[in-house]
Amino acid sequence: METIKLKIDGRDITTEAGKTILEVATENGIRIPTLCHLDGLEDVGACRLCIVDVHGQLVTSCTTQVAADMEVLTQTKTVKEYRRMILELLFAEGNHVCSFCVSNGGCELQDLACELEMHSVRVPYAYPRNRIDATHPQFLIDRDRCVLCGRCVRVCAEVEGAHTWGFAERGSAARVITDLAVDWGAAESCTSCGKCVDVCPTGAIVFKGASNAEILKDPDLVARLIERREHE
Repeated sequence: METIKLKIDGRDITTEAGKTILEVATENGIRIPTLCHLDGLEDVGACRLCIVDVHGQLVTSCTTQVAADMEVLTQTKTVKEYRRMILELLFAEGNHVCSFCVSNGGCELQDLACELEMHSVRVPYAYPRNRIDATHPQFLIDRDRCVLCGRCVRVCAEVEGAHTWGFAERGSAARVITDLAVDWGAAESCTSCGKCVDVCPTGAIVFKGASNAEILKDPDLVARLIERREHE
C-alpha cells in the first residue's frame, strides 16, 4: 500500500493513500465534528459540519481523500465560524426543543451545540409543522426534528438491505420518506429491525412510548455488525 506524508494542524503524519482526511485525523487523535458520518456507512458529506481548511479551501473531511504534501487545518477561525453557522441553520430549520425531546441528553445535535459553543441562533426559525408519523407499531418519526443526515437511508440500504427509507423533494421541502411516500406503518419493505432508530442522531426517529430524555441510541451498532460480518 502506498504511503504518503501530510500535515494536519501542523503535525507531520504518515498514512496510507486512499483514506479520507476524517479517517486520518481520527486515527491520530484529532477531533473533527461530524453529524452525518457513521462508521460502517458510506460517507456522503450531507451535514457539512466536518469541513476543514485545505490550502485555503473549505472541504468536507469525510469525503476528501488525503494527498501527498496536503496541509490541513481543522480549527481555524473561519472553519469554526462556518461550523457554528451550519449548526445554527440546522436548529433554525427544525423544531429542536431539547427540554421536550425523548433524546434529550443523548442527542448528537445537542452535543455539537455544546462543543461548538452555539449559545444562540442568529437566523429566524422556520417553525415547520410536519405531521408526526406514528403509524408503525413500534417506532415513530417526527420530521421536524430530522436534520436530513441520511443515516437512516444508508443503514436501511447498506446494512439491512431493505431500502425502505429514501429522500423526497428538494431544498426546504426535502424530507425522508418510507417506500413511495406511504405512511411508515404501510411500508411493506420495512423489516422493523430498528437500525434506523439507533443510527438517527436526534429525536427524529424513536421508539414509541418513551418519555423526555429516556431514549439512548446505539450508533456504534453498525460498526459492530460490519465487523461481525467480515469475520463470518
